[in-house]
Amino acid sequence: MNHVTKGMKIVLAFLILLSLAVILLFGYQDIPLHELKGKYANSASSFILVNGIDVHFRDEGNQADTIPIVLIHGTGSSLHTFDVWADNLKNKHRVVRMDLPAYGLTGPFSHSNYSMAHYTSFLRDFLTALGIKKCVLAGNSLGGQIAWNFSLAQPNRVEKLILIDAAGYPNKSQSQPIAFKLAKIPILNKLLTYITPKFFVRASVENVYFDTSKVTDTVVERYFKLSLREGNRQAFIDRLGSSVVDSTHQKIKDIQQPTLILWGANDLLIPVVNAYKFQAALPDNTLVILNDTGHTPMEENPIESLAPVLDFLIH
Repeated sequence: MNHVTKGMKIVLAFLILLSLAVILLFGYQDIPLHELKGKYANSASSFILVNGIDVHFRDEGNQADTIPIVLIHGTGSSLHTFDVWADNLKNKHRVVRMDLPAYGLTGPFSHSNYSMAHYTSFLRDFLTALGIKKCVLAGNSLGGQIAWNFSLAQPNRVEKLILIDAAGYPNKSQSQPIAFKLAKIPILNKLLTYITPKFFVRASVENVYFDTSKVTDTVVERYFKLSLREGNRQAFIDRLGSSVVDSTHQKIKDIQQPTLILWGANDLLIPVVNAYKFQAALPDNTLVILNDTGHTPMEENPIESLAPVLDFLIH
């Protein structure tokens, strides 16, 4: 019995030492918001109070454009994912993009409500705060799901719809980023609020790219540091924990706006079969499949993915 007790003490001591080592090696404190603003906000950045949240956004380009293009990023990302698109689109159009609550410089919802209904109402209030009555709405992944839900809820406010590897249909991923997997495991996911190995971040970004050589140190650093904004790590867990499959996708057929469905052929997170589900449901759609492209076409292959968008906007 003494041998068993002694052995348990040794194992416990080893686990404690291992935990301490992991925390020392991979534990990161939140980065103060003013420091993140210094690096990831620029002269085009603004902040606006929407329902008690100070939302980071950029409103660029032709301010005389009465129907701006609104770009919405996906889970774990930020408005920076549309940098190249915005730089090109703003030559002729007004382009608006924001860091969604839970991500980027905006930070979490105050009541940790990451339901689709709450995101949809947030978008409504954000557009109202900017005086935008109607827009071309484009979204990637989670942003795409918000976009089509908003089109259903506020049809008179959407001129055209662009769905980029959009979420919303019941989905069977071929592969998921490691951060997504860990965030869904009770107890273990709590460690993510303290321990955020940078190699986890790199592996997660590489998971959604087809050509991993395009995952530069700069891209990884941006995803990593913005995840350390106060509240974002807990929000990431809360958001993935609130993801539920419901029957809302059955209403996609009711969306009447002209819709561009843009998809990476090599998307492992939301495979291309989902693109064909949108194509079958939407009454007025154009489908473009991009070869050698993963889950975030606007970031991985920005110029190639922008071409069908430009064509869609003028027709």
